[in-house]
Amino acid sequence: MGKLEDRVNEILNIAEEQLPEKKVEVKPPVVAPKNSKEADADYDYSRDNFYNLIERGQDAIDGILNLAKESEHPRTYEVAGGLIKNVGEVIEKLTDLQLKMKELKKVPKSGPNNVTNALFVGSSKELQNLLKKSKIENENTESKIITPEETDVSDKWSKIH
Repeated sequence: MGKLEDRVNEILNIAEEQLPEKKVEVKPPVVAPKNSKEADADYDYSRDNFYNLIERGQDAIDGILNLAKESEHPRTYEVAGGLIKNVGEVIEKLTDLQLKMKELKKVPKSGPNNVTNALFVGSSKELQNLLKKSKIENENTESKIITPEETDVSDKWSKIH
């Protein structure tokens, strides 16, 4: 123990063996992912950190509420309220993280099925030759546009008879 703690124990007539030993559970820190570009690894890392913050916040809330009950001081209740609010905000951030991850996974599926734009890599002369070639091929196929007037056979039938 430190000098201050020894002095306080001496003033309050508290022997060292009377003090209850508190066992503090130390959790190993979460190691950052090796490949931080992967969204799943970042999500898991953030999620683990949020869970650690929530657990530590719960422990702090339990401790401050015990202290507030013992001391019955308004300030301790105010601090407890602040801790509860902070833990609630961390829980909201965890929920937001989950929603954002779901949105990220939906993005590739929502893209266009057919790509209509094409990119030509070449010179302008090559592009002109390609366009001329496709124009000649289109002329050779002799496609004809049929209008609605030409599809109505009854008019032609009446003109023949």
